[in-house]
Amino acid sequence: HVQLVESGGGSVQAGGSLRLSCTATGYIYGRYCMGWVRQAPGKEREGVARIDSGGTTSYADSVKGRFTISNGRAKTTLLLQMNSLEPEDTAVYYCAADRLSTYQCFEGSSDAFKYWGQGTQVTVS
Repeated sequence: HVQLVESGGGSVQAGGSLRLSCTATGYIYGRYCMGWVRQAPGKEREGVARIDSGGTTSYADSVKGRFTISNGRAKTTLLLQMNSLEPEDTAVYYCAADRLSTYQCFEGSSDAFKYWGQGTQVTVS
């Protein structure tokens, strides 16, 4: 059974930076995909960034050049470095993971993820 726990959210002024961390316990066999998904009040859930077990990454157009997804020292840690934050980035950010094909990881909906964290609030003013 896989459990995901996020940390690192908070409040920051526009232009500032935050780093989110997600620690996974348990083990996903085979090729896996991990990602960050956010949801702002009154808006639909939005995929932010993804990384697969081979280190390939993808980003939503809205965060390209500002956010960086990576694994920590341990492959069980997922990081999201967020720079040049904008008020539009305000949302609850969720860590998600699952064993997914390359297509599902980078082309599929966020609904494809089986495992989710509890979310961490990011507020940019």
